[in-house]
Amino acid sequence: MTIDQRRSRSEPDAVPALDLLLSPDRTVRPFERTAGDEVQGLLDDPDAVVDMALTLVRDGGWSIGIGVGEVERPLADSVRANRGPAFVAARQAVERAKSSPLHVAVEAESSGGELAETALLLVAGIVDRRSEAGWQAVDAMATSETQAVAAASLGISPQAMNRRLRVAGYVEERRGHALVTHLLEAAR
Repeated sequence: MTIDQRRSRSEPDAVPALDLLLSPDRTVRPFERTAGDEVQGLLDDPDAVVDMALTLVRDGGWSIGIGVGEVERPLADSVRANRGPAFVAARQAVERAKSSPLHVAVEAESSGGELAETALLLVAGIVDRRSEAGWQAVDAMATSETQAVAAASLGISPQAMNRRLRVAGYVEERRGHALVTHLLEAAR
């Protein structure tokens, strides 16, 4: 993944705060600043890629390029010292993401990248349009065993929780997330 801060010339450097958004324990090589306001990380788990991409969409302010392909072995300790078609694809993807409405793009060596990107754009659209009340409901579900427990944690009725989740596109996001993960895996 290659991630570039949008509006970096007019806003403060947000790269140091990325550690709070990204999961370094889910990377093969952790994210590092590669140039100015850009970072790059190496992942081999499509589910982690989708999680991080959607987290960045939610945060806003980032162009997200996902490159799918081979990486030269043996791996260097620093992500910046690694090479291969996956890195070239991520570079192409982040450049395209800069002009994409939702600022995400997928490039793959093999066929399937375009389909994965299409699915990711659909899920990113759900995430991007979610209201604060919708995020509260979705976040409560992430830490609760049941919808009733999540509703209680927010001090709302189960019916109100159900309504919030429906409007927030909770089920659609979860299913779309699984689809994007599958398509990224298939594009390898």
